Amino acid sequence: MRAAGRVPAVIYGRQASPQNLEVNARELEDLVHHSASENLLVDLSVENDARPRRLALVQEIQHHPLDGKLLHVDFHEVAENEKVTIQVPVETVGEPVGVKTGGGVLEHVLFKLKVRCLPKDLPEQITIDVCHLELGKAIHLGEIQPPPGVEILGDKSIPVVAVAAPRAEEEAAPAEGAPMAAGDVEMIKEKKAEAGEAATPVKGEKGAEKAPAKGEAKAAEKGAEKKGEAKPETKTAEKKKG
Repeated sequence: MRAAGRVPAVIYGRQASPQNLEVNARELEDLVHHSASENLLVDLSVENDARPRRLALVQEIQHHPLDGKLLHVDFHEVAENEKVTIQVPVETVGEPVGVKTGGGVLEHVLFKLKVRCLPKDLPEQITIDVCHLELGKAIHLGEIQPPPGVEILGDKSIPVVAVAAPRAEEEAAPAEGAPMAAGDVEMIKEKKAEAGEAATPVKGEKGAEKAPAKGEAKAAEKGAEKKGEAKPETKTAEKKKG
């Protein structure tokens, strides 16, 4: 079916039992790529069917993980006089005063809103004007004016967009008398050790006491003998004959 340029699909809803369909791949790709919204409302013409025309929302589209080609599509059939509940993206217009003059940052708390309306009133997106938003202020769900025929669902006190103060990246200096970190203690110990090594006399330096080597001691003895100096007497213990 896919090799012949057709995409398998299924349509379901409260009006009838689920039914398998075939959709033209080129027509479906054009519909998806040229749509400005994620919510697609389509008119289906089903050949050789008792109900040849269907009104449906595109519920889900499956793509190939490598080439991105369409593999399968789910249609949710709706009635023209029946309200539907869907998620609609939120878009902002303008630059807030708190960003322009106060150096704040515009934050999106909610990216989508849940709305309920008839299929003919289905909005592509909900636009919010944020030009008047000051630093530390927010626009809540109950303050948004929906398009005609559209009802916004949810807690009215939930913020949707807000202007927050910039976060300071400076780190506070440690207070005087605060406990030292482990690295500081090790550094002090290392400095003390270096000071102790500097105080110990090093061999070969001037003024440092140097132990005479064995060869030097023997040479000193021979020089003393030649000069007639007396050798130090060695006491030997005498053994008495019994």
